[in-house]
Amino acid sequence: MVMQRKDFIQKGLGGGLLALLASSIDSTIRAAKSFADSKYRGIEGVYSPTNTHMVGNGFKVMNFFPNGRGFEERMSPFFLLDFNAEVNFPPSEISQGVGVHPHRGIETITFAYKGGVEHHDSKGNYGIINPGDVQWMTAGSGVLHKEYHEQTTNKKGGAFEMVQLWINLPKKHKMVPAKYQSIMHHTKPNYKLPNNMGAVHVIAGEYKGVKGVASTYSPVHMYDIHLNPNAELNFSLPPSYNTGILVIDGGININNQQVSENHYVQLKNEAGEIHIKATKKSILLVLSGEPLNEPYVNYGPFVMNTEEEIKQAIEDYNQGKFGFLKD
Repeated sequence: MVMQRKDFIQKGLGGGLLALLASSIDSTIRAAKSFADSKYRGIEGVYSPTNTHMVGNGFKVMNFFPNGRGFEERMSPFFLLDFNAEVNFPPSEISQGVGVHPHRGIETITFAYKGGVEHHDSKGNYGIINPGDVQWMTAGSGVLHKEYHEQTTNKKGGAFEMVQLWINLPKKHKMVPAKYQSIMHHTKPNYKLPNNMGAVHVIAGEYKGVKGVASTYSPVHMYDIHLNPNAELNFSLPPSYNTGILVIDGGININNQQVSENHYVQLKNEAGEIHIKATKKSILLVLSGEPLNEPYVNYGPFVMNTEEEIKQAIEDYNQGKFGFLKD
């Protein structure tokens, strides 16, 4: 069959126009998506849980940083993030936890999600934190402490889930006196999301005008976020602040990327919104802080600025200058 010239022109031109139109629409969609994505803060990486190990006989943790990734500086002032994902411990008459040990130059923050944690230190501080509570210990110039499963939790057994975070102290505050902040869940200021979507509990820093209760030695934002299924929220944090999000429970979509339970999201240091949608009931820990940009040297539980200061910390500990605490 021979196609007539007018048919060729009409069909060929029509097909060309359709192809051109389809290409134009596709380009517009890609441009719109690119524009939408560009308003979001970039994601540097999503890290799965690795390196699970026991700390003492009571904490089965996965270390998200430093974990050999150089995150001591990448997430400064945050230095260490250990996550004890939900584990069912059997009933025990033997205390389960970590015995007496020293710290200097940092703050240790413990978050309880399931079960309870009991704290004692050589400055006479004592506290029990239950699900939702936070204990914030400033080691400063030096302290001995121990942490165990709260005795009822220990004897009954059951689900146990917690996080321990270390924050490096700035050089000028390395030798501040040790102190302890006990932050109960009901005392955390919170921002209630509309339509019963959940709440942002502000531990430190600020979220949309709501200020946290913890005192800090460097600028830090720290949120305990509880979301119901399909909840959505948008917020921004300073682009120069090192920022990460740990999905404690549930699952989320963050800036168009799916993130599963027990995974850690490292965000890029750039401007842009953080958009989160919960795919199920979820709990998140958001960490964001101004980097210290100072040299550091760490040795076990000590984090200082020079090797000489580390040697001095060891000497002071051996001489009993951190005080006394019965194991």
